[in-house]
Order: sequence, then structure tokens, then C-alpha cells
Amino acid sequence: MRSFFRRDKTQSENDETARAAGLGRASLVALVIVALVPVSLGMYWSFEPAPIAIRANVEQQLSDSESDIVIGATTSATLIRVAETLLDKPGGYLSNDIMPPGIYLDNIPNWEFGALQQVRDFARAFRELFSRSQSQSVEDPDLSAGEPLFYFDNSSWMFPPSESEYRQGILYFSSYLQRISDPQGSSAQFFARADNLANWLAAVELRLGSLSQRLSASVGEVRINTDMAGDQSGAQSTSAGAETRVKTPRLQVDDVFYEARGATWALMHFLRAVQIDFADVLADKNAGASVSQIIRDLEYSQRPVFFPIILNGSGFGVFANHSLTMANYISRANAAIIDLRSLLAQG
Repeated sequence: MRSFFRRDKTQSENDETARAAGLGRASLVALVIVALVPVSLGMYWSFEPAPIAIRANVEQQLSDSESDIVIGATTSATLIRVAETLLDKPGGYLSNDIMPPGIYLDNIPNWEFGALQQVRDFARAFRELFSRSQSQSVEDPDLSAGEPLFYFDNSSWMFPPSESEYRQGILYFSSYLQRISDPQGSSAQFFARADNLANWLAAVELRLGSLSQRLSASVGEVRINTDMAGDQSGAQSTSAGAETRVKTPRLQVDDVFYEARGATWALMHFLRAVQIDFADVLADKNAGASVSQIIRDLEYSQRPVFFPIILNGSGFGVFANHSLTMANYISRANAAIIDLRSLLAQG
């Protein structure tokens, strides 16, 4: 009898141990799943968007109205699609996310900021240059209302969120696209002129120059102060030394790299559209090859990164330096833009 109770007690203890072990395994599996879901989402959301088919895009945006593809339609449709890509890519717009996994990601938010900067500059060119026949002409109402919306805080998540402001700006530019494509109306215009294009390229030149300098500073270097070079009568607010040491902090190297990736991705598409809408201008200045070379350098800057982190070698050391490689392509594109502006200024 005593042996029976001992066996019963032992069986109960074994059953309890088995249940505890099963519960532990189930908890471990659940924990792994909970951890893997945000990690997998974060990896998927971190993929950069695919290139946009420029001609197919404008045809798609004008398919409902059955309007002809007029001068300016391709450039307008490209600006709209690039802005939409910021909002509609996998994961949506991540720069203002406050929930995981978006809050833990920084590569794509920096990519978004770089692309957004190009969208802002291009939208301003539409408002101030492409849509106006001369300096005393009236601004287009859609562009004057839509362009400031792209300058809204890129990290606002509520009251209102950034996405709602940018979508409203897209709607205004879509209205402008429909109006310039309307064969029955003339209230909106797009002027493809050499001076308009050159003025926008001046803004692009400044953006690329800044990115190139920040990327090059990944290794740290001493630079000669050339702030006032070439202007003996010039002055600046405070004095500066003859030499300055610049270096991008290690934890910001990948931020600058992905900002540059986003900027060159957007600019690559804008220049492809410019090739179409400004084709006659470029042919007249014999500048078509120059634009093609700029686009080629920007395409090279979009090559896949096959290493999981952005390496920051010394330049001539054992390890690669992704920032210096990106700076090389951007500097080449920037030098070609300076030459292109010179061609456009010629009579």
C-alpha cells in the first residue's frame, strides 16, 4: 500500500515537471516569435525603393484625363511620384515613427530626409522658376499653396503628422499637372528654358557640395580655410583659423551616408525627367551628354551595399570606406553639374 502511494506521488511530480517544461518551451517559442516579428519587419522596411519608370509613370498619372504629355508633364509627374514613394514605400514614412520597429531604424529615415531635401528644392524651382515666364509674373496658385507644405517638420507624428501635410502638397502638384496638360486651358504653364534649368542646378550644386564634404569628413582631415578666397574686400562675422580639423562622429557616419543615398536617388529621377522636358534646350546647348554622365554617376551611387554595416576605413587602410566611395560619385556628378551650368549660360 505504501509502495502504491509512493508511485502515485512520483507520477504526479513527473507530470508537473513535464507541464512546467512544456510551458517553458511554449514561452520560449512565443518570445522568439515576438522578437522575430519586429526584427523581420525592420529588415523589410529597410530596403530602399526600386527605381521609377519615368515614361510609364507620367502615362499612368495622365491616363484618367486622357491628356497629351506636354512639356513639363514628365517633370511634374516625377516629382509627384518621388514624393509619393516617401509615403507609400514598405513601412510607409518612418521619420516620425514612435513605435517599434520604426523607432529603432535610422538608415531609412535618413534616406527619407535626403530625398525630401531634393523634393523641397525641386518644388521650389517649380514655384519660382519653371511655372513663371519672367520675374514679374504671378505665381501659380497650386504651386504657391503646395510648395510650402513640403517644408513641414519631417518628424511630426501628430497635430498634424508629416504625412498629411506632404500628401496635401502632392494633391496641389497633381492639380498643377492636370492643368498644364489640359488642351482646353492655359491657366498653368511650364517653361523649359536654359536659365530656369541653370538656376535649379545651382541649388543642386550646393546640396551635393555639402554632402560631398560631410562624406569626406568620415576619416577626419585638416582643411585649409578658403572661406574668403578670391575676395579681398569681403568680410565675415567672426574670424576663423587658417586651418580647421573636420571629422564626422563615428555614430553619424551611416546617417550621412544614407542621407546622401536618398538625395542622389531622388535627383537621379529628376534629371531623367529633365532630359525629356528640356530635350530641345539641351540639344541646342549640346549638353545632352553632360546630363547623361551626371545621371550615370548618380546611378553608380545607388549600387547595392553588400556589407551589413557602413564601413569607415581610413581611406588607404585595410578596410573599405563606403562614405569616401559615395563622396567620389557625388563629387564627379557635382563637377559635371558645374560644367553643365556653364554650357547653359552660353549663347
